[in-house]
Amino acid sequence: MAEQLFVGIDLGGTKIAAGVVSSRGELRGFATAPTPVRDPVATVVRLAVSVTREAAKSASVSIKRLAGGGVGAPGPVDVKAGLVVSPPNLPGWRDVPLGRLLGRSLGLTLALQNDANVAGLAEHRFGAGRGCSPLVYLTVSTGIGGAILLDGRLVSGVRGAAGEVGHLVLLPDGPLCGCGNRGCLEALASGTAVARRAREAVRHAVKSRLTERFAARPSRITAAAVAELAREGDPEAVRILSEAMEHLGRGVAGLVNLMNPERVVIGGGLSALGPALFDPVRRAVARYANVLAAASVSVVPAELGPHSGVIGAAALAMP
Repeated sequence: MAEQLFVGIDLGGTKIAAGVVSSRGELRGFATAPTPVRDPVATVVRLAVSVTREAAKSASVSIKRLAGGGVGAPGPVDVKAGLVVSPPNLPGWRDVPLGRLLGRSLGLTLALQNDANVAGLAEHRFGAGRGCSPLVYLTVSTGIGGAILLDGRLVSGVRGAAGEVGHLVLLPDGPLCGCGNRGCLEALASGTAVARRAREAVRHAVKSRLTERFAARPSRITAAAVAELAREGDPEAVRILSEAMEHLGRGVAGLVNLMNPERVVIGGGLSALGPALFDPVRRAVARYANVLAAASVSVVPAELGPHSGVIGAAALAMP
């Protein structure tokens, strides 16, 4: 019997990626292209179709040979209606039936899900959360997204909006978030938040290596640069990063109290911080979570890296 192959398409604000994935989660072919975010929806859809065909070509397989697949897209996504509603990083998109548009062009049935949900599904099926239930997944990068899985199934909610952990409000008078609220976890602990706090410190001329290095160009500060200075022992960089990770830990502790998960998996660009992220998060879980929930959960890094989106999108169609 021929092995079943599936396609996963991951649409983001910076890139479109597509992969051909086996039923064992193995990536057989892959292609990517920058997302033309300012172009009309139809242009983006055509490019996504082209990238998908390129991924199939790299896997030496015909599109007709694929058993189905899925699409991960930035939220909010109305899963029931199959619509990408109004993602902040795709201006002009509103109620776009992305799965149906791509499926029609490719001759496939494609499921549609939030991009963080598909990454969480990938980690549950094939990565660091394999077989765990309940499983909480977080991606901590430019923003913060999440997914919740119970008995192997995504908890989507009534309209597919469950798992938006980045918009848990921790400080009602805190910094403005891209969603319009203040003090969201994303506004306090994401890579964007870390870089913003560092720019504020430089503009206030706080005495530090951070200010010395970026006084003339604060706009170039990134979370990675702050993390590098923190590793070098710069007190201001250490303070900024520590505060952000404390907020992240409190958010994770709240999720542990809510779900009593077997495992929390954290991916995204900031997970590369390693102990600088995981140690304070684990300490916060031990301090703030219910004693039974804290004792039964492990907090671990994701395993699938940048391919989790396409693998998880493909997994939407897997039995």
